[in-house]
Amino acid sequence: MRRIILASASPRRKELLKQLIGDNFEVFVSSYEEKPLQGLSPEALLIRHSVEKARDVAKRFDSGIIIAADTSVLCEGEVLGKPHTPERATEMLEKISGKTVQVITGLTVLDMDRGEEISESELTDVRMKKMSEEEISAYVRTGEPLDKAGAFGIQDKGAVLVERVEGDFFNVVGLPLFRLGRILEMLGVSVFEVN
Repeated sequence: MRRIILASASPRRKELLKQLIGDNFEVFVSSYEEKPLQGLSPEALLIRHSVEKARDVAKRFDSGIIIAADTSVLCEGEVLGKPHTPERATEMLEKISGKTVQVITGLTVLDMDRGEEISESELTDVRMKKMSEEEISAYVRTGEPLDKAGAFGIQDKGAVLVERVEGDFFNVVGLPLFRLGRILEMLGVSVFEVN
């Protein structure tokens, strides 16, 4: 079994990777700081962030496969990251209420042994329900939106705010498993043969 390293502090990404390959990976958090870069599309920016996270973690290892991802929500052309404050979460939820937003993940898999780096993006359309002020306020009080891109978590209470998902559901949680599985296969790692 080849060494696999997840370059993420996200408990959701950790759970999703565990679903795919069991406990056969390590977690090492990147010290790369995500900054907005002018002139890049949202997809290109998220891929860039995932590349930099993977490369940062790769400096600390001699071999293995590094998996890094960066996810954001796009609403009417505006990139919505994590709100971090209740006020910003409220603003974001009011903005996405009743709209279809795009969840975009930049994904990079860096194979240190083969010297290969594969980066792709995944886009999923998410139709949000029309939310009342009371619903938004109650959801923000749970604290759940504060560390979620776009201020909602589909895998938690935020599931009741989502009418429909078109595309990879797991991408909305933070790690597009179909695309990741395909990339791992390209690098000679079959998820069905990982114990």
